[in-house]
Formats: sequence, structure tokens, C-alpha cells
Amino acid sequence: MSIRHLDSLFNPKSLALIGASRRSESLGAVLAANLMSAGFEGQIYPIHPKAQEIGDRVAYPSVADLPEAPDLAVIATPPDAVPELIAQLAARGTRSAVVITAGFGEGGDQEGEQRLQDMLDAARTNTLRIVGPNCLGVIVPGAGLNASFSHIAALPGDLAFVTQSGAMVTAMLDWATPRGIGFSHVVSLGDKSDVDFGDMLDYLALDFKTRAILLYVESITHARKFMSAARAAARSKPVIVIKGGRYAEGAKAAASHTGALAGSDAVYDAVFARAGLLRVFSLEELFDAAETLATARSVRGDRLAIATNGGGLGVLATDALIEEGGRLAELTPETIDDLSAVLPATWSHSNPVDIIGDAPGERYAATLDALLKEPAADALLVMNCPTAVASSTEAAQSVISSIEKHTAARGRSNAKTVFTAWVGDAAAREARHIFSEKHIPTYDTPEQAVRGFMHLVRYRRNQELLSETPSSIVASEDSDESAPDWSAAHSIMVAAMAENREWLNEPEAKAVLAAYGIPVVQTFQVATPEEAAAAAERIDGPVALKILSPDLTHKSDIGGVELGLNGNDEVLHAAREMNARVSRLAPNATLKGFSVQSFCQRPKAQELILGAATDAQFGPVLLFGAGGTAVEVLGDKSIGLPPLNSTLARDLITRTRVFKLLEGYRDRPPADLDALSAALIRLSDLVVDFAEIAEIDINPLLADDQGVIALDARIRLCPKSASAIERLAIRPYPRELEQNFAIRDGTDIFLRPIRPEDEPMLQSMFDRLSPEDIRLRFFASLTELSHSFAARLTQIDYHREMAFVALKEGDDGEPEIWGVVRISADPDNERAEYAVLVRSDIKGRGLGAELMNRIIDYAVRRGLSEIWGDVLDHNKRMLELVKELGFSVRHLPDEPGIVRVVKRLDAVD
Repeated sequence: MSIRHLDSLFNPKSLALIGASRRSESLGAVLAANLMSAGFEGQIYPIHPKAQEIGDRVAYPSVADLPEAPDLAVIATPPDAVPELIAQLAARGTRSAVVITAGFGEGGDQEGEQRLQDMLDAARTNTLRIVGPNCLGVIVPGAGLNASFSHIAALPGDLAFVTQSGAMVTAMLDWATPRGIGFSHVVSLGDKSDVDFGDMLDYLALDFKTRAILLYVESITHARKFMSAARAAARSKPVIVIKGGRYAEGAKAAASHTGALAGSDAVYDAVFARAGLLRVFSLEELFDAAETLATARSVRGDRLAIATNGGGLGVLATDALIEEGGRLAELTPETIDDLSAVLPATWSHSNPVDIIGDAPGERYAATLDALLKEPAADALLVMNCPTAVASSTEAAQSVISSIEKHTAARGRSNAKTVFTAWVGDAAAREARHIFSEKHIPTYDTPEQAVRGFMHLVRYRRNQELLSETPSSIVASEDSDESAPDWSAAHSIMVAAMAENREWLNEPEAKAVLAAYGIPVVQTFQVATPEEAAAAAERIDGPVALKILSPDLTHKSDIGGVELGLNGNDEVLHAAREMNARVSRLAPNATLKGFSVQSFCQRPKAQELILGAATDAQFGPVLLFGAGGTAVEVLGDKSIGLPPLNSTLARDLITRTRVFKLLEGYRDRPPADLDALSAALIRLSDLVVDFAEIAEIDINPLLADDQGVIALDARIRLCPKSASAIERLAIRPYPRELEQNFAIRDGTDIFLRPIRPEDEPMLQSMFDRLSPEDIRLRFFASLTELSHSFAARLTQIDYHREMAFVALKEGDDGEPEIWGVVRISADPDNERAEYAVLVRSDIKGRGLGAELMNRIIDYAVRRGLSEIWGDVLDHNKRMLELVKELGFSVRHLPDEPGIVRVVKRLDAVD
């Protein structure tokens, strides 16, 4: 389910309280008091077996005695009674319930788990939606609804707070109410038996009264549903999240470096970033971030210029900036000259710009005039500490004047964002009030201001992951050169699992990687020291010798690795010594022989780790970082979710400290980052294709200016519990939907789902549309397709959207888009809006009808009930086409000139 019937939950016309009580301070009494004092204008029906009235409302003995079916029921009875109550409510037509009661399997209680299932079965018969059980309740101040037992009422506002923990509701309201912070919704999800974070994100994304969505998350259920909803919501408004349980030690039993490094909190970091959410770590930071995102303009980078009348404040701000991962802007000589012309000779002559403690308003204004023109600064932080010789308020007013002049000259979208921190209490209070009135971000301390700047930086980065267009890497995905050898990899895994082996040995693991285009060193598997010596003769140059055993996780720990061996005699001696040593130190290990491989000598290469692991909630995750034997000690890694493209792969690389080394330093040239990105993409493809893969370690992977090569690899297998696609949190590119067909004049067309890389082709198609075709499709006279809009059209969520592009080779031999058709389904996967566009010079050849037929076929297979679209009433060609395809047509009374066309699909054969 998703948003079905959630309107009855958050905007009910009537409600019932089951478990109402007159006993002072009881749960039923607190709920009744909250419901009846919140200003709810609809009917409230308390239910009590004996009482005639509760508060000033008539009480009813049972659900059957209610005069009508309430939209919403709030249940606070003993748990055994709940399933039957839900059944009675569903039978009467109630659409939603908040189950406050606990006792539904918390802690693994089997009786409670059965009770939970009985409740859900009873609700499912009539699609009754349930919040809870074991929750504090729901508050919607704008609807006068307080269906909770919170001791503090929420103020009305435009922030939505959704939490897994009921205690976080009371903590939040206790913190927010004295500060005058209000909410559109406060929702305690409890055990998330039905309504979960995905449902709430879908609902709140469409709620025009909600400006930003705040989440407190302990765990996620239905990973793909959450990711799909979160990515959709983050495109429309800020979503800010706190994750509880950050230090859960879920990786203790991991058998590989990757498993140990990819702990649950690191995975959640990756999930939130990929979804375009901003993660914070405290309640105060949660509200600061919401306010910053509401008032501050976006920033283009992480370089900050700082101006202050106190050197100590500048030091504190700089420390906070570096700790948060930002950078001090390096002032250009021109800016330094401009500042020297207006500041005392004793100014700092660098960033932070110390304008000296006696700075009056005029000096602040002159400083800003110079710094706001600084091309190396992405934003500006201005600070003030009170002094006896200068007015803090006058300084604030001068800062505002400079900002307004700068904004007027450059335009709001091009003006630099300015953050302010006026420290102190009484002396700074008026200045902060003035800044707030002008919607200029203002903070009490340097650290808070820097954190606000970095919130914008991280938010922008995460949003770009939703909209950047990846470039092509290496060969085309469709070429034979880059196509993976799925059969070769599959046969190796099948053979290992037939022998009940959990781990592939090193040569097998490398063969799998090679099948997917990841470069590996030449490797031979042998059984005896003598065979090892013979294998060494087949390798040109020194060799590396490694013990083979399914029981040894880290071979080097017990002397199972020898490097740089020369000649067969040296290899023979080392192999015999290794056998004896390993047998002595690990007497229970089964020894299967040795791997002999070329000893790769690339002294200026960087040792890296690439890997994959399986997270309990989100399925396969990918890892990149600094590699080698000290990989866990270094802890320098980034985590991502498959599938990857070039943009996402490059982002994984740049989020590590080792990236600075890969860029080159001293006598080391920059590494081939394209080759490294390609290896990550190929690793992602491997994980996407095989549900049997539980873990992969490629450590070390050497990277230098010559490319990349894997020296060691391990792959752990497991029985499949789901299909390769089902276990992924993000649905990958659906290659199975690719097809060929011929249009009416016999021209062959290749049809496939749209990909992010298609943005340049889509832009080219737009450039070849007539102004009239543009107006008919977009209902506006667009002169260009902006990057953000084009990225949104190409970066789709295949879980809830689909778009097909019709491709034909152009005169230059490169593919061109001749037409696009798409549907976007509602969160309930019941209805979808369609759109179709054919290049103007291709119209009249039957392509539009073919595209419509194929998207209708897809919608039927997907299980949608109907597709619909809005068409301008003078678009005769489109109206004729949809009528031929069985669409009904009706005019919209509130939108003159627009016709709504609808096709029911449940009647399609």
C-alpha cells in the first residue's frame, strides 16, 4: 500500500476513540482530553462499555452502536481486543485507525506476532489503514486533530515530523513549542505494521501545507519502496533525517574486509545520500537545517569566505569548517588589494578576514562589497562579537544593505549566499531579529553558522546525485567489447555451490571478475609445490605465491602469502615452507594447494579496495576505499548502492581521503579515474546480475596512470532468497524491455527504456521540435529544455515510472531519439499519467501510435488500472489517436481548453 485512505487518517470528518476513560490520568482519559481540546470540528465518538458520556461527548458501548462509520478510529484497548475491533470497523466502512496499544510481537513474542497478523488480516479486507501499533499517535494541528497521548500540543506550522519512536514526539514538542516552531503533521509510526516511512513520504510530498519533512529513523522496512518514495519526495521539498542507533555493531560477524567496513550506519549514510536527503545528528541541528534550507539560497561549492571583527571567532569558524569537510576560500590578489584599501593596515591579509574589533558599520559594508565579488568563494560568513566602541545593530544593518545591493546587481539566483553569526545575548538579539526579518540565515555561534553552510553543501551534493547526467565510460554499454560474459561467471558459481562451497577460491574469483571486464593479474591454480614451480615458469617475471584454503579468511595473517619470488627453485622452496607453516599455525584448515600469479610491479600505484556486501535492509551495497593489509585500520571508505553509473561511481571515489592521492602528488601522476570508475560500474553490474553473491573483496586493486588491476579477490556465495532484481533497493535499468519494431513505412526502430545518459540526445530532439509541437506537449512556449528539467525526464525511477525512447541511427552514424513515451504511476500503482512526443520531422509515419500501444502493453503487464492524460482541446491529432486506442474523453470544467483522456486497463485482454 501507499497513500490509499491516508486522507481519512490525517483529515477525518469524524473519529471514534475506543478505550476512552473517565479515570484521571489514564491513557484513555489523556487521549480523550487531547482529542476534545484540539479544536476538531467533526464528530468525536467515545466508546466505553458503561459510561454514558466522556467529557462533553455522548459515549457509545460498542462499534456496532455508533451512529455512523467514523473515518478514523483511535484504539487504546488491551491488545487481545484489537483484531476483532479492526474487523468490526472495517466492516462498517472505517478507513483508518491509530493503534496506540502495544503487545503485537515486540521482542519476538510469538503470541503477539500472531495477534499482529490477525489485525492486519482484518484490516486488509476493506483496506483499512493502520498507524502503529505501539505508537504515541498522530497530531495534525491544522485539522484540529490530536490523536495522541502527548502532554504537549503541537503548534500549527509547515514542518512535518515523522518518527519511529513515540518518545521522540514528546522530546521534539518539548523542544520546539517554547521556540514557536510549528508543524503540519506529527506522526508516531510505532511498529510500522502498515503505514511506514515510504507511505508518509509519498503523502507529505503531495501536501501543499508541508514545506519540509523531518524524519527520525531507527530502521527501514520495504527498502525499495522507501528509496522510491524518498527520491520522489526529495525532488519536491527538503527531507531531513536523523538516524537513531548509529553504533549498532551489526558487522562483527563479517567474514571479509568489505563486510567489516560496510556497517549498518555507513549503509544508511549511503541510502540517504542516494535518495537526496540531508542527514543530521541532533534535534537542534534538525531544525537549524530546516530553517537554513528554507531561507538560504543554494551554494555552488564548499569554499567559504569569513569576515569577522574578532580573530578568535575566525579561528573557531575555520576549525569548524575544516572539521565539517569544507574549505577556506583562497582570496585572489585583486580581493586582497580591495580589502587593503578599505581596512586598517593591521587586518589579517588573508581568509578569515579580521576587520578589527572597532569595526563600524561602514567597514562591514566595505568588506562585504569586496568579498561578495570574490570568484573563489562560494558563500560568505559574516560574524560580530559585541564591543564597547561599535554597535552590533549598526553593523547588521550595514551588512543587510550590502547584501541587498549585491542581490539587486546580480539577481537573486546569481547572488552569493551570506550567513551571519552575531554572538552574545542582549547586544546581539536585535541584530539577529533584523536578519531573520530579512530572511538572512543567522546563528548564535560560529560553529552553528558553519554547520548551516555545510548543510547546504551536503544537500546540494545529494540533490545533484538525483539530477546529474553521467558521461559514457570506456566502450558503449551495448558493444561486444564491454558486454559481460554472464555464462562464464555463472558456470563458476554453479560449480562451487554444487560442491557446497561458500567461498570461491582466488583463481575462481578472479575469473568471475575477468568475465565482467575487471582487469586481473595472470593467475594459475595448482595443487602441489612442484606444480607451483612449474606454473611460475609460465609467467614472465617475478611471481606471488598464495595458499589456497576455504577456511582461511586473511592468508597473510599466518604467512600464507609470499611476494616477489624469482625462478622455479625459489617458488618450490617457498611453497614447501608455506605448507608447513600454515599447517602448523592453522592445523584444522583444509589446504587446497596454491595460487601462483604474476607479481605486479607498479611502484607508484595506489592500493585500493573495491567490494560488495549484503545489508539486511537494503540488500547489496558497494564499497570503495583505501586498500591493503591495514584497510580496517585506515577506515577510509565510501558506501554506495547499485546500480551505478559514471556519475555515481565518481562520487564514490571522491568521497574518500585516498582520492587526494589518486589526483596525483609529487612524482606520482594522477591515476586513471575513468578506468577506476569503469571497474566500479562493472562490479555493480556483477552484483546486480547475481543474487548468489553475498560478499566480494577486491583487495588490493592497484590504480595508477596505466589503469587498474586486481591483485587479490574473494567472493562469498549464498543460496538465493530472492531474484537478482528483487533484492535491490533501487530497481536497475530494465534491459529485458528492449525491443525492435518497424513503423508503418517499414523503418526499423530500436525501443528501450530511457537512461540518464540520454539527456544530450533528448536535448537534440527538443531542438528539432516545432514551436507548436512544444506548446502542445508542454502546455507552454519553451525555448529551451533546461538541464534540470531534462535530467528529471531522463533520471527516472523505474520502480514507479517508465519512459521508452525510440532510437534510429542518424546521418553521422550516431543514434538519435525520434520519439519518447512515458507513464508516471501514483504511489498506489493504480493510475498513471501518460505523455508522448514524436520529433516534428518524423510525424505522420505511425511512430506515435506504436509508442502508445507499447506503453499501454507495459501498463497492463504492470497491473495498472488506468492511464490518463491532459490534452489541449485543439490538439486534434492526439485526440483522434487516443479515441482510436479506446480512451474516453471529457472536458475539465475548471480548466478551459484542456481535455482529460482516460483508458481503463482492467478490461483489456
